[in-house]
Amino acid sequence: MDAVADTPTTIPRTEAREGHVRRGDADIAAVGALLADPGRGRILLALDDGRALPASLLAAEAGVAPATASSHLRKLVTAELLTVEKHGRHRYYRLAGPDVGDLVEVLSRLAPAKPVRSLREGTRAHALRAARSCYDHLAGRLGVAVMAAMIERSQLTGGDAAFDPDRAIADKRAGYGRDLNYHLTETGHVFLTDLGVTLPARPVVRYCVDWSEQRHHLSGGVGRALLTRLVELDWLHRTAAHRAINITDTGRDGLRDTFGINTDR
Repeated sequence: MDAVADTPTTIPRTEAREGHVRRGDADIAAVGALLADPGRGRILLALDDGRALPASLLAAEAGVAPATASSHLRKLVTAELLTVEKHGRHRYYRLAGPDVGDLVEVLSRLAPAKPVRSLREGTRAHALRAARSCYDHLAGRLGVAVMAAMIERSQLTGGDAAFDPDRAIADKRAGYGRDLNYHLTETGHVFLTDLGVTLPARPVVRYCVDWSEQRHHLSGGVGRALLTRLVELDWLHRTAAHRAINITDTGRDGLRDTFGINTDR
C-alpha cells in the first residue's frame, strides 16, 4: 500500500487564479464606515418602508444638497445596499431587499436616540413609534396591536406575539423572527379575504420583533398584503418621505370596528 503523505493541502496557484480562493471573515467595518455618515443613514431610514423614492426627495429627507445626495446614493448602490430603477429620465432608489431592511431595524434598536431639538423632530419620533412601515409591512404600536387582535380572535395561531429575550433562541430584539411558526387559521383566511386583502397563493405567516414595542408584528407576504389593503381603504396614509404612517379618521373607525383597536386622536 502506498504511503499517504502527512503534509497540509495547499491550493495551487492555478486554482487561485480561477477563483477558488478561501474567503476571510466578513468585513463588517466596511459596512460600518459606509453607514457612519448621517446623511446616508437618513437615506436608508427614509427607504425602510420598501418604497422607491427619487433622489430629490431623498436629498430633502437627508438634509443635504442634491450633489451630495447623488454621491451618497452612488456609494450605497455600489455597496449593494440600494438598487436603482429608471423610469424615463428619473431614477428611483429602494433598499436592495428585506435583509437591508432588517439591518436598518436592528441598527435603529442599537443606536442611541437622537436628542429632540424641535417640535417637528418630537412629532416625528412619536409618529414612528405609533405606526410605521418596516420595509413593506406595518410596525410600531399599531402593527403590534393588529397582530395581537388577530391572535386574540383565533385568526392566527402559533404564539402570543410576546418577545422574551431569556427564552429566545434565534430571535433578537429587532428583525425577522425565526423561533415561532405562526399559522393563518381558516377563520383568519376568511376574515382577511372579506376585508379585501389579496393574500399570496401560499399565505405563510412571518413575523418581526418590533424594535420599539418589543413584541411581534406581521411581516412577509401576509403582512405586506394587509398593509397594502389598509392603504387602499384610506385607513392609513404613507408620509411623503418618511416611514411614519398616519391613521385617517376613516381608519380610526375602521380599526376600531374591524380589529377592536382604539387609537388616540
